[in-house]
Amino acid sequence: MMKCPVKVQLSREDGEALRARLAGDALTADDRRVLDHVLQWYFWLLFALQEATFSLKRLRALLFGEKPKKRKDPPADPSAAPRDSDGGASGGGGAQAQGDRAPAATAGRPGHGRRGAQAYRGAQYVECRHETLAAGERCPVCGRGRLYRVAPGVDIRLDGHALLSAVRYVLEKFRCSACGQVFTATAPAEAGAEKYSARARAVLVLGRYYLGVPLYRLEGYQAMVGVPVSDATQWDQIERVADCGYPVFEQLQTLAAQGEVIYQDDTSVRLLSLLGENLQMRAHAEALGLSRPTERTGMYTTALVVKVGEQTICLYYSGRSHAGENLKALLHGRQAERDKPLVMSDALSRNEADETSLIRCHCLAHGRRQFSELEDVFPQECQVVIEALKRVFDHDEQARNEQLSPEARLAYHQDYSRPIMDELKTWLDKQMDDRLVEPNSSLGKAISYMQTHWETLTRFLQIAGAPLDNNLVERALKLFIRQRKNSLFYKTEYSAYIASMLTSLIATCLHAGVNALDYLVALQEHRAEVFGDPAAWLPWNYDANLVPP
Repeated sequence: MMKCPVKVQLSREDGEALRARLAGDALTADDRRVLDHVLQWYFWLLFALQEATFSLKRLRALLFGEKPKKRKDPPADPSAAPRDSDGGASGGGGAQAQGDRAPAATAGRPGHGRRGAQAYRGAQYVECRHETLAAGERCPVCGRGRLYRVAPGVDIRLDGHALLSAVRYVLEKFRCSACGQVFTATAPAEAGAEKYSARARAVLVLGRYYLGVPLYRLEGYQAMVGVPVSDATQWDQIERVADCGYPVFEQLQTLAAQGEVIYQDDTSVRLLSLLGENLQMRAHAEALGLSRPTERTGMYTTALVVKVGEQTICLYYSGRSHAGENLKALLHGRQAERDKPLVMSDALSRNEADETSLIRCHCLAHGRRQFSELEDVFPQECQVVIEALKRVFDHDEQARNEQLSPEARLAYHQDYSRPIMDELKTWLDKQMDDRLVEPNSSLGKAISYMQTHWETLTRFLQIAGAPLDNNLVERALKLFIRQRKNSLFYKTEYSAYIASMLTSLIATCLHAGVNALDYLVALQEHRAEVFGDPAAWLPWNYDANLVPP
């Protein structure tokens, strides 16, 4: 990779003077140094454009440097603007006084960055007794007092192992010299009956679908540390976990269909079996004289994050179906007497399902992002939108910090966020109506996006519990994006289904605050009970069915 050359600081006047000297063959030593730098920049820029893939914004930063970040003032104390008897802000009234209310600053205690011993929930517990002393004995220092117990000290020690470790049991054998009968020592009970324990299989699942480590890479790592496990064997063990987990996955889908709020999004995925079908479809289309196949050739991984009461369920699907079709299939299992769910997504058409059976919300963060990407080109106009939406998001964070109920949150936004959004809507309309912005420009399209989807972008001002953004499901999709970046594709639709199912269980455990490793072990050790009553073995209630040691 070529190094970025030293920047050339040359004004237009200096450049014209240099051109004049170049035409008159009167170059100085300084002129030659400048031209040398210019040539370096030329070749570096050609190389960068050919070899690198980056946005125009990043290229601008490389050529001209980053703009200094504006310092953000700390949010004001909301106690400075108390509410009056009518529920508005006193001391000013009107939209401006209400809109300027900022969330309270969270004055957290500065910490030292180290984790307390209680954070190591998975650590083995070893109690250490004093070597020479016991409670009730006389003090060995003064000889007068008696010793009594106080709060114990705690030391944490961390060790390292391969993802899979092995124990080699050497079983003593005897053979009879007369009859030839062989007598073999019995392995200890902790050895178990199977070569691969339930915990080993669960570790393989987490390594593949949480860490995103491809099986062939894990095979190489295990061979390096002296515990070789082939990738085919790893897959066999992962399938056994999936066999224990799919009843729970089906139960999670049934529960998710009854959810109150659903976040949806998708990302691309590669399935080799479907890529082969695409080649056949293209060949068939060419034979018919068509430019492209009439059937869909795209492949998607859909993530649906569903709020069901106090619980959050994550579901993944990979295949030809896009997010809207997967959502529609899920809602087929919704009970008829339930209210319409709130569905949050971006405004892409492939997110659309049966819109009459749901209440659509669109992501306000996506609308804001279009302006933040144009801030360098249209700084004044974009700053109006960005600052207004920042105050709205600050209000939502304040409502979250105060743990307001959905109804109280709605009233809070109506009091403090509605004036901001009404003022923003007026400003957006003025830009287009007065022709202050070219409609076909990038800024005009960003404004048009906000105007077109204004009703769905402002559901949080109309319906209790409506979210502002789709960030929750975008974070959930990172689990599959991590897998895609490491292993690029799935071989078949079946392997993609296994990945979707097990990743759904892992992600749901994360949201429930449950140790996914222990959960996957429990599903394997209680397979019969899981099949008998999967509703009793969900991540947030399975531990009630475990037999205490």
